[in-house]
Amino acid sequence: MGALRLVLGDQLSHSLSSLTDIDPTSDVVLMAEVLEEATYVRHHKRKIAFLFSAMRHFADELRTAGNRVRYVQINDLENSGSLKGEVDRLLQDEPGLDRVIVTEPGEWRLKSEMGNWATQFGCALDMREDDRFLCSHDDFYVWSEGRKSLRMEFFYREMRRRTGLLMEDGQPAGGAWNFDKDNRKPLPKTAVPPPRTGFAPDPTTKEVLDLVEARFGDHFGSLDSFDMAVTAKHAGIVLDQFIEQVLPGFGDYQDAMAKGEPFLWHSLISAYLNCGLLDPLEACQKAEAAWLAGHAPLNAVEGFIRQILGWREYVRGLYWLKMPGYRDLNFLEADNALPELYWTGETDMRCMAEAISHTQRYAYSHHIQRLMITGNFALLAGIDPAAINEWYLIVYSDAYEWVELPNTHGMAIFADGGIMASKPYAASANYINKMSDYCRSCRYDPKARSGEEACPFNLLYWDFLARNEVKLRGNRRMALTYRNLDRINPDELSTLRDDAETFLQKIGAIRPLTAGTDPH
Repeated sequence: MGALRLVLGDQLSHSLSSLTDIDPTSDVVLMAEVLEEATYVRHHKRKIAFLFSAMRHFADELRTAGNRVRYVQINDLENSGSLKGEVDRLLQDEPGLDRVIVTEPGEWRLKSEMGNWATQFGCALDMREDDRFLCSHDDFYVWSEGRKSLRMEFFYREMRRRTGLLMEDGQPAGGAWNFDKDNRKPLPKTAVPPPRTGFAPDPTTKEVLDLVEARFGDHFGSLDSFDMAVTAKHAGIVLDQFIEQVLPGFGDYQDAMAKGEPFLWHSLISAYLNCGLLDPLEACQKAEAAWLAGHAPLNAVEGFIRQILGWREYVRGLYWLKMPGYRDLNFLEADNALPELYWTGETDMRCMAEAISHTQRYAYSHHIQRLMITGNFALLAGIDPAAINEWYLIVYSDAYEWVELPNTHGMAIFADGGIMASKPYAASANYINKMSDYCRSCRYDPKARSGEEACPFNLLYWDFLARNEVKLRGNRRMALTYRNLDRINPDELSTLRDDAETFLQKIGAIRPLTAGTDPH
């Protein structure tokens, strides 16, 4: 008897736990492009194309290695449209398969569904740990148990000790765990971002691009100039180029933003890490080796490793610890609609237009744009958490719920009430003006607090503080912020809040009242 070994679209690693003991003579690998996964949210066209092409290349590699592979394309006439349906169809076609082996999915909805498969299919289900991550669910639970707060910084220190990365005789290299204070420099006017490597689509990718445009042409995003890596070999080239040419400047400018520059000194590897084409530990080790060789400064290497060893592992641990109830938290009771500008990028706010245009073209924007531009705006505008979470899950090629939900729900919009962050990451236009050149070509004035020329981020910032005063004033980290609010004349504050409401109505964030609705 043999096993059906299911490989998901974000599990494109030859070291995958469900493949480690494969018997090519009796086992069959199943990979499937299914409508259910492509449309449970209306994923960015570039994300779908990237994953379908990467999946097809991975299937070819498995066949080359001597494995039996059933690969179901989206346009196959017998495609059932769901992973469950394709597992059932293969079990019916191959009666010699008596068990299903799968590595644990990264999303709660899929794991919950798969938990019923053994009963539904009448065969054994072997769901294995995803050991490509460096912290298991059990290890994260042990770390979290009994703690009053689950701050990433303390988890990160534990992971540094466990892996030995950037450690010297049991102490952090350079005498500090975190060099974030050195990583907040605005971009000099003379800075020229390094060039980046892209890959011309091969015949497989070209076929996928045509397919996606035909089947998912009404989804958000563009396929123009598609040049993503779709194999582990090419993803490795992207990582190596980053280490060699980009990493030395990553630390200084990782928080900077610039008009017309979507990539700057960022690594561009998150989509490859999250679908399995790159190994996270190897990426960290290569960065550490660059520091040991004197090629990259410690603040850059530590900042890069912290994003992977710290944030990536932390948000995954928190996701599985707190789900399924985590996604329903709405501490600030935000309920405004997601404005259409998130889809069109049509706005006079230069920063939002830049971030959304990058997202539309590349299914990518870097972490400061996500946190302090699109995320900060959603926080200040009181956007419904479900709506903004869905947007982030749709538009980015590296987005899966395990990584998207905590980053958005906890960090960007504070919907979890402080499980992740000690205070909301709320900022006025001052932060954007300091860390970017966006404001120089924007019609709004980042220094004006009121009036038609005032930046909406300023209006919304003070309205946000006033609107959420009962919930936030007691937060000791916001004491200075509320002292500043107290200095504003009540009449001026009332005008600011009226202007903020007018702006939100103008962009369609405030839902119109229906007949019989009490506005109070």
